[in-house]
Amino acid sequence: MTESWKVTCIVGVGPGLGAALARRFAKEEHAVALLSRSARHRDPIAKDINEQGGKALGYDCDVSKPESVTRAFAHVRDTLGPPDNLIYNAGDFAVGGILELDPERFERAWRINCYGAFLCAREVLPTMLKAEAGTLLFTGATAALRGGAGFAGLAVGKFGLRALTQSLAREFAPKGIHVVHAVIDGQIDTPAVRERQPDRAPETFLAPEDIAETYWQLYCQPHSAWTHELDLRPHVESF
Repeated sequence: MTESWKVTCIVGVGPGLGAALARRFAKEEHAVALLSRSARHRDPIAKDINEQGGKALGYDCDVSKPESVTRAFAHVRDTLGPPDNLIYNAGDFAVGGILELDPERFERAWRINCYGAFLCAREVLPTMLKAEAGTLLFTGATAALRGGAGFAGLAVGKFGLRALTQSLAREFAPKGIHVVHAVIDGQIDTPAVRERQPDRAPETFLAPEDIAETYWQLYCQPHSAWTHELDLRPHVESF
């Protein structure tokens, strides 16, 4: 691998935003580590990036389990090198009323939406502190700002993720590490969503490539004008 390349870890890689993020950062000579529970979507994305002249490797990682996270990031360091950046894009959408949600299902959603971000951040921060540089980008949701009826399984984890990013930013921004929480206020356009809603108007979706472009712009921000939080939504979305 060319020494000038940065190592960017993307946690949560599917055919939507994760794929778009991987391709966008790989385009800029970032070696991308793709971490996910399943190789089904991850490996074709890595293959495509490598065939286009980029550098991408896939890693098995269940963010709800500390030992899996530790093992995955150790593998990243052994194969690509110490991570320079982290994009936490893992999420779990547990829908149901308080009396309907199974306690284990509720806990797993919290683990994926929040606890996993804590575990992953701990894996990359030591190297960033030594370099006095690095970027942590976290994918949030509307549920991070308000908990809706039937959405406690999502909101609790996303509220927690937002709190975590605020604490990270206040602790590590003065040490040169950029921490960003992106509120995705709307439905991301993916093949699965289009299949479920075939008649939905295209302009009501967020295009993954456009979100990825915003993440890249956030990564490129100069130290004198850092964004900590921003929201993204289609122009027709009410808010």
